[in-house]
Amino acid sequence: MRPKIYFLIGVLVSFLVWYFVPMDQYIREIVLTIGINIILAVSLNLVNGHTGQFSIGHAGFMAIGAYFSAWITTVGAPTWWPSLDLSGGLAGTLVFLGALLAGALLAALAGLLIGIPTLRLRGDYLAIATLGFGEIIRVVIQNTEVVGGSRGFSVAYGYATIFWTYLFAALTIYVVANLVNSAYGRGFLAVRDDEVAAESIGVNTTKYKVIAFVLAAFFAGIAGGLYSHFKQYLHPDRFNFITSIEVVVMVIVGGMGSTFGVIAAAIVLSLLPEALRFIPQFYQQIFGVSLPHLVDDLLKNRMMIYSLLLIILMLTRPQGIFGGISGRPAFLFKRKSVRADGLAS
Repeated sequence: MRPKIYFLIGVLVSFLVWYFVPMDQYIREIVLTIGINIILAVSLNLVNGHTGQFSIGHAGFMAIGAYFSAWITTVGAPTWWPSLDLSGGLAGTLVFLGALLAGALLAALAGLLIGIPTLRLRGDYLAIATLGFGEIIRVVIQNTEVVGGSRGFSVAYGYATIFWTYLFAALTIYVVANLVNSAYGRGFLAVRDDEVAAESIGVNTTKYKVIAFVLAAFFAGIAGGLYSHFKQYLHPDRFNFITSIEVVVMVIVGGMGSTFGVIAAAIVLSLLPEALRFIPQFYQQIFGVSLPHLVDDLLKNRMMIYSLLLIILMLTRPQGIFGGISGRPAFLFKRKSVRADGLAS
């Protein structure tokens, strides 16, 4: 099935779920979080998985998109067009979409300015540089009074719905899938497989790395804009390096280079904290006693669970659960081997 069909199916399903399926606030929050995490993970997979780089500053670009789009809908638009009713309707929707695009473009510009000097680095040096720039973005926001500084920033309208969130999630998957299967995608894979060999045959590796980095930053800005109009409150600490690590974990667990795996990991790891929250209650209901304090503290600290999960995964399956670049789970769909006579075995 072609990516365009997947995209249209995703749009249709998101609309039907948004319009016909009733949800309480708790379920809606989980569903929206999953959609935002899918956008973040699929976009970062373009850099870390398909291009073979290691960026851990994705939360910085998410913060730029979140704060700039929130400022436009909360401060900018009411100042520029005071007569418009931005609480809903067509005017509110258009302003919201424009703010999302503006935030994403600013995040992409930041990705370009950061990517040109840093993407000449490789390996650990690139990871440290992107981590540093992500923290710089957070600290700058924390000291910018226009967006609330360290007090945080309240967003006036909750425009983000299940339809818009999953529409952009489907768009992210569609764009990344088509790009990877294009001529540019061959350049990304050449950089990932052997950067020195790619340079030796005339491939401009820096160019392909910057393109992937800018596009990933653009979609991270989209995710940030959706997040800000979903939570309706922003604080700089929400966009620290731990958030970047969480997205990196989704990419690694799902399988770097596997779009299917990254989406599956984003869903599972978004649901995992909620599942861990109910384990002590179920344990007490079944056995009539509370969990030991050590186990209870471990379940409350999801970063420890992530760390343990990564250690186990790296020991048992270093390529990730859905490892490979085919976009499908390798252990469910095995390739047929071809004998010398040309017949499949």
